[in-house]
Amino acid sequence: MSTKQILQKNAKKALKKPTPQTRRDFLILASGAAGAVGAGSFLYPFVSSMNPAADVAAAAEVDVDIKSLQLGQAITVMWRGKPIFIRRRTPEEVQSVQEKDASKFIDPELDKDRIQKPEWLVVVGVCTHLGCVPSGQKPTDNRGEYGGWFCPCHGSAYDVSGRVRQGPAPKNLPIPPYMFLDDTTLRIGKEAPVNV
Repeated sequence: MSTKQILQKNAKKALKKPTPQTRRDFLILASGAAGAVGAGSFLYPFVSSMNPAADVAAAAEVDVDIKSLQLGQAITVMWRGKPIFIRRRTPEEVQSVQEKDASKFIDPELDKDRIQKPEWLVVVGVCTHLGCVPSGQKPTDNRGEYGGWFCPCHGSAYDVSGRVRQGPAPKNLPIPPYMFLDDTTLRIGKEAPVNV
């Protein structure tokens, strides 16, 4: 059979009157597609209502001007309803947390893994035991034995890297996503790009 004959045979099949079977298949597909479009248009408002409100989305990132912070000073800013501790560490504070072995800590983590620049520490200021806000942001606050932060509720003490060193807290102070936009501006809520 030649190609021309095959084409003519297929054309004759295509011109045949539709059977009830093919009509039924078409109706099933058409009604299924209409049902899917209807369900999608019905569900869209519900799903979109789960997106954060505009004021919440605006607070997702906070830019902080850090140029006025002197060595040894700390500030607290709010991000997503949580206090964020930003401390400009002195060379002595940086030196005090440069252990090579963190295995003796409650939550082992090296200082270099918690920072982007040695001078700057950015942590979520919420105790990991019961959610208290530790003292230590003001020079007159009790900073505990390790010079970082002290949670007066149950006695957890953190060093100047935000690592828990004593007390019932099970984890170090968390590090929020942040990046330096320049030497004087810090953006909390956005991760720094990874250099590969």
